[in-house]
Amino acid sequence: MEEVSIRERVKRPPAPAMVESYYGPALERSFLYQFDMEMWVHLAHCAMLERQRIIAAADAAAIRRALLDLHAAGPTALTVDHALEDMYSYIERHLTRTLGPEVGGRAHTGRSRNDLNVTTWRMTLRGLLGEVLAALHGLRRVVLDQARRHAGTVMPGYTHWQHAQPVTLGYYLLAFADALARDFARLRAAYDRTDRCPLGAGALATTAFPLDRAFTAEALGFAGLVEVAYDAVSSRDDAAEAVAACAVLTTGLSRLAVDLQAWSTYEYRFVELGDQHCAVSSIMPQKKNPAALEHIKATAAMVAGALTSVLAASKNTAFADVSDGVTALNEPAIDAAVRTRRILALAADVLGAITVFPERMAAFAATGYGTATELADVIVRETGLSFRMAHNIVATVVAGAIASGRAANEIEAADLDAAAERLFARRLDLSAEVVRAALDPAENVRRRSVTGGPAPENMQAMLAARDAALAAETDDVDRLAVHLAARRAVMFGAD
Repeated sequence: MEEVSIRERVKRPPAPAMVESYYGPALERSFLYQFDMEMWVHLAHCAMLERQRIIAAADAAAIRRALLDLHAAGPTALTVDHALEDMYSYIERHLTRTLGPEVGGRAHTGRSRNDLNVTTWRMTLRGLLGEVLAALHGLRRVVLDQARRHAGTVMPGYTHWQHAQPVTLGYYLLAFADALARDFARLRAAYDRTDRCPLGAGALATTAFPLDRAFTAEALGFAGLVEVAYDAVSSRDDAAEAVAACAVLTTGLSRLAVDLQAWSTYEYRFVELGDQHCAVSSIMPQKKNPAALEHIKATAAMVAGALTSVLAASKNTAFADVSDGVTALNEPAIDAAVRTRRILALAADVLGAITVFPERMAAFAATGYGTATELADVIVRETGLSFRMAHNIVATVVAGAIASGRAANEIEAADLDAAAERLFARRLDLSAEVVRAALDPAENVRRRSVTGGPAPENMQAMLAARDAALAAETDDVDRLAVHLAARRAVMFGAD
């Protein structure tokens, strides 16, 4: 008997150039990321076909046994000769060789590779997003723990790489934690929209077989359907949204890495990375290079590039099932998710092992003129001058101090009086104690008690709120993993 094949319409096998450039790499990627998901889909579809009486129970049992045996053996059990196009084709050939075309050929009833492939890729992406969410949770926990530990570690706050106002390291990290919380919300939303089942859509218009799409969606752990069949096989905005969320997240990680790299230089000496996250020079014995931070920044660029690839692959394609717009973007999407997960774990490791030098930070905050804003505010509160007048006075005093080589904490009340007399023909008569307090970075922080400011009582309340939110989101991520594991166990049984 002549072997049945999916390539009856064409008489020659794929060209070697097609195999090298397209089918070969795609097959390797499918074996690595997609095999388990595709076997899950085959089992769910087979169970549905039997349940709907589309195929006989005996045939369904035979197909299920062959699928479970193949899954246990792994993709290496498939004979790859590059005469076929993709992993599905090899699985179907395996089934027909094992069970014969009369039984093995029934597994694909009511289904197209279009809905099969996009279903397995959604499942793959869903799994990767779950891993990214779990890794993001781990980083957020480390960031919040360090924010609490350093809630009172006074340091300069910077804008435009210049001293701005005193803050604390904990306040800086709390701001980053909130950015990560928004990243979590974006990724969780991307997960939700990915978690919709296209199976049963067929090529683009479903089928006349009485499929139960709700059954297979539940069996595969999906939260619902991509209902319109044409949409199910034509749209890949799930991948675009997921990669966009990864790109936003990794861009934020890169910005953190930029700050930490600057702060770890000899000129700053605010922090030092753990030896396990650094590299050395082959010629310069003094070097301790922040390799982990540089890797995080480089990876962020790669994820941004993956987003460009995903969007470009779809941009000039028909709204239909097409290889460039629907399948070509799988590779950069997977790459983005994997790289994002890896550097989230690395960033958590780096922050957990970092050494902070509070005295160095405090010294820079005291001498770098970041307290000038509070000094101007004090003039307004104590004398009734307008803020613009106070701003002029302090700016004049700061310029003079810099010119004479004096630090911010060396400014005195007499300097303010001299500037006020020169500019506005009046004295301020502030006490030395008032000026000293205005120039104290820790006091600056304590006074910033407006909602969202770095004052200690604010930090305590904000950290408590973030801890509670993180705990709730942790439960959510755990539930996702438990749900998928339970649905998978039903299909695979004791396999």
